[in-house]
Amino acid sequence: MPLDLRKTVITALLLPATFGATTVNRCEDALGAITFTTLSCPSGHARTPHSVNNALVGTIAPSSAAAESLKKPLKPELVVIGQRDDGCGNILSAEQRRKAIINQQTPAGMTSRDVESLLGKPDKVIGRNAELRFLYEEKKGRSRQIQFDEHGCVKGTQQKERSKK
Repeated sequence: MPLDLRKTVITALLLPATFGATTVNRCEDALGAITFTTLSCPSGHARTPHSVNNALVGTIAPSSAAAESLKKPLKPELVVIGQRDDGCGNILSAEQRRKAIINQQTPAGMTSRDVESLLGKPDKVIGRNAELRFLYEEKKGRSRQIQFDEHGCVKGTQQKERSKK
């Protein structure tokens, strides 16, 4: 029995080092989703082959150069996540802003640029102590007054009907 054990150990030591090696494909689609597979990548995916060494139980650890290459971290991908800053504290979401413009409304949180885009250039601009007011003369004797704070954000709106004399 000791002779059979020796033959097994000698045979295991003489096996080529690539015996446990496998090629794994890294597949990346157009949206950046990554899949690892031993099969080929689907059409439209970028393929990057990677050689993987699966050491057998009881074998010698890989060389220091191979171990160092395994320890090196991959370069992290830069992901930029941003949000529009309108200067008014983002009180209104993009959806709320769109609805207000469609409905010809000027809620608090709109910028003066949004108001001018909606109603055009004001008929009169009044500035007092870092506050600004836009006056719009509308049809049928109505007027609209929009008040802005020091940051150029809508603070309040007033609509008036002119009295008939």
